[in-house]
This record gives sequence, C-alpha cells and structure tokens, in this order.
Amino acid sequence: MPYEPPTHTVERSLRATTGAKIVAGVDEVGRGAWAGPVTVCAAVTGLRRPPEGLTDSKLITPKRRTTLAGELESWVTAYALGDSSPEEIDSMGMTAALRLAAVRALEALPVRPEAVILDGKHDYLGTPWQVRTVIKGDQSCVAVAAASVIAKVRRDKMMAELGIEHADFGFAANAGYPSPVHKAALAERGPTPYHRMSWAYLDALPQWRHLKKARSWADGSVPEIEGQLGFDF
Repeated sequence: MPYEPPTHTVERSLRATTGAKIVAGVDEVGRGAWAGPVTVCAAVTGLRRPPEGLTDSKLITPKRRTTLAGELESWVTAYALGDSSPEEIDSMGMTAALRLAAVRALEALPVRPEAVILDGKHDYLGTPWQVRTVIKGDQSCVAVAAASVIAKVRRDKMMAELGIEHADFGFAANAGYPSPVHKAALAERGPTPYHRMSWAYLDALPQWRHLKKARSWADGSVPEIEGQLGFDF
C-alpha cells in the first residue's frame, strides 16, 4: 500500500516555536509483548533528507528493515537505545517502564535534546523534557520513523538471541508477542525467565497462574494493563 514519506514538518515547527536546535525523535517497541524488554530509541536527524523508503518499522519487510536500520545508524546525527526489563515492567507498570527506557535512551545521546517528538498521544516522558506528542509520528516524522526502525531491529535481534535457549517459543519469529506458537509453548512449558509475570495472560493458564506477580504502588494506583493482549488473541 502506498504511503506518504515522513517529513521534518513537526521538527521545523518545534524549532520555530521553542527555539530548540536539537530535537530528538523517540519511539518504543515491545509494549504489547508478553516476553522481553520494552525498548526505546531516541534519534537526532537534523533536517537532512532521509534514506529512501523510511517509514514506520511495521510497514517495512523484515529484510528491508534490517538493511534500512544499518543505513540509518550511519545516517542519523546521533541515536541511543534504552530498555526496561520484564522485572522493571512488572514492578512499576508499563508507563513508568516506558519513561525509564526513554530517559535511558535520551541521556545516552552525546548531546541533550532541547525538545522531543514522542510517537503516540500520551506523554509518558513528562518534565523536565519538552515534549510534542504526534499520533502516528513513526509514519509522519523523520526522526521518529528512524527511531522506530532502529528500535525494532535492535529488539528483534535481542529476542532472537534470547530465544535460542527457548526454541519452542519462537521468539525469533514473534519477538515475544503472543503468536500461536508462543501461546502453545507457554501453555505447555510455562513462562521463561524473560516473561512479564504480572500480566493478565497468566490468568488463562491455570497450571501457571500461581506464578503471577501482584503489583502494588505506594500511591495506591491501579496496575496499568494498557497494551496487554489477551490469551485468546
């Protein structure tokens, strides 16, 4: 399906309205997975023309995505990645885990961005970062699209490596998301050390339900389940 290539429109707007000279695009991957970390990439691209075919990583074939990520890593001005582990996701909830991973990525950049374009409608970063949220920013904004591709390829590679010792779960193909192969292995063998153990999918597995971790927060807030996919997915 044809798609409009991403542009620098949002970045130009941010520069004009805030005076920011260094703008980072930020995107995550792994939010809805049952296993593995959530990974965030922060990319600074400037206003140069991007490599041909850049768009949201989900719209690109795996082969092309891998090639494009290699091109982007040498094309961007700077990029950095941050992860939050399954244990951190279980202990703090997804929003806080996303913020932790994003801060790790942003603080790992060689220069601190003066503004951030964040994919989606929710600002999970907050202060002190100056954030502009953009729905489908991974399709419309160059820096966010670049972050999307780099993050996806990096996390997919990580999940394939983790899956070597758990071949029945098919992590190399599903990246920890609930594919039929993943669900069948989970029902038979139970969760691996890489699974998120506070998530609702365990409620549908009577033989493993006792392993589910309860979450609690000092402020009494309700555990966040945004992005979780049910076992009958």
